[in-house]
Amino acid sequence: MTAPFFVRLFSKIAALAVLILATVSCRPGLVSTQSAAVDRGDQWVARCKPNDAWDTPGPPYRVFGNTYYVGTCGIAAILIVGDQGHILIDGGTERGGELIAENIATLGFDIRDVGILLHSHEHYDHVGGLAGLQASSGAKMIASVAAAPVLRSGQVAVEDPQWGMHEPFPAVSVSATITHGEQVSLGDLSLQASETPGHSPGALSWAWTSCEQDRCKAMVYLDSLSPVSREGYRFADHPNYLANYRGGLASVRTIECDFVLTPHPVASGMHQRLSRPQGLEGKSGCRSYVDRIQQRLGKRLVSEEKSSP
Repeated sequence: MTAPFFVRLFSKIAALAVLILATVSCRPGLVSTQSAAVDRGDQWVARCKPNDAWDTPGPPYRVFGNTYYVGTCGIAAILIVGDQGHILIDGGTERGGELIAENIATLGFDIRDVGILLHSHEHYDHVGGLAGLQASSGAKMIASVAAAPVLRSGQVAVEDPQWGMHEPFPAVSVSATITHGEQVSLGDLSLQASETPGHSPGALSWAWTSCEQDRCKAMVYLDSLSPVSREGYRFADHPNYLANYRGGLASVRTIECDFVLTPHPVASGMHQRLSRPQGLEGKSGCRSYVDRIQQRLGKRLVSEEKSSP
């Protein structure tokens, strides 16, 4: 055999190896060299400021294990990577959805491997980008019973305390609904939904477990939960809504919580917490967050009482 034969043979083997590696790197659940090397949020803190706008681009980072932050500087989106596909919580605004897709690609993952889309609360700044992300991924959208018609119509419900405050958004195809305590599963991934209405009627919070080697941590994505409303709305005038609001807050206290993430990073002090030696980890995060929300709700109700005719 001549030398050129060996050259040609080696070239074919090398090309085959590249093809195999490229195929493997796109398989759901496998971490690329890019995502394996991503920092724990140092670049995000350096680039983002607490008062940044919703669509200010921010770098993605690994939170812990198979959980990644892929949102912007001002609005969160969380990617949980699995062996049979990935789950994405929230889609930002329409422009934010594009930035989320770019961040997923930056981590070395394929948007087409996102199999399920979930939401926190059904306002434009968190669900406006879901339609675009659904179109590019082909993922199924799973929503709360109250949020499903909002996502399908692109219009905030009249029952929402913030009705009239938010612009419409592109409608999303909802494949299924979920209620309090139910699980969303995809391959080795399992997330538990908690109904936490208040900030919106259909708001959901999510809990799951992420592991690194022999260390497993309880991850929680808490909804905004803050008592924000349009002018003239009184929570006290809606006793059933207020009771459900308080019930959701109480349920959050029972959730095991090592890492707390929120739709608005500033709401849970993400910038400050990422700057600590332990980063975002801390078992008191959920309770502290709920304590602050309950104080705000209490002050809001007192204010409503004082201003009543």
